[in-house]
Amino acid sequence: MERLQKVMAHAGIASRRKCEDIILEGRVKVNGQVVRELGIKVHASDRIEVDEVPIYKEEPRYLLLYKPKNYISAVADDKGRPVVTDLIQGIQERIYPIGRLDFDTTGLLLLTNDGDFANKMMHPKHQINKTYIAKLGGIPTPKELRMLEKGVIIDGQKTSKARARLISSNQDNRTAIAQLTIHEGWNHQVKKMFEAIGYPVFKLKRESFAFLGLDDLKPGMWRDLTAFEVDKLSKMADDSQ
Repeated sequence: MERLQKVMAHAGIASRRKCEDIILEGRVKVNGQVVRELGIKVHASDRIEVDEVPIYKEEPRYLLLYKPKNYISAVADDKGRPVVTDLIQGIQERIYPIGRLDFDTTGLLLLTNDGDFANKMMHPKHQINKTYIAKLGGIPTPKELRMLEKGVIIDGQKTSKARARLISSNQDNRTAIAQLTIHEGWNHQVKKMFEAIGYPVFKLKRESFAFLGLDDLKPGMWRDLTAFEVDKLSKMADDSQ
């Protein structure tokens, strides 16, 4: 037997946390009865419905997408803007993005229908590194980059230690390309960190997630993660606790 929200997450309904909200809202039935309790466990033979639609257990799916600019990291958008799942054609599993990249941010985004895996990848306690490349308005000094590495205050909280380096600079138009590696994932975190030391971000790209890179993918392209990659990511998260 498994917890209801875990079964729902594995079926690709949403992340486990969102599935808990759906249960509390009274939108889930088990064998015809509305369930509002988070601790309930279900059998494989139980009939589960969400919004009157039966769910079924899907095989777990893990994808790596090169997110283009001007896509929402979601499965739907109430403003009608394009979402990242629009780019994933030819699969039947109901996948969703792990975390998010901003509308105008490009780069590596993972998607899955495995709620446990998604939670492992998103939770900062697992310290999964994400590396970003930013085009900045201005040229940060080594001292200012060290401030990022030690942690800066954004939204009233201090960021964890990071890695930062200057890749290139253009003295004529006073811009720079910098790299920043963090393991958190706060809202607009990378942009806010650079702004905290006085440098607006003109462009932002997530270059890598743990050991994964974009390799030969072009914007809008995706591939399945290998079983080895999934196992390695899970082990990294487990070993960090």
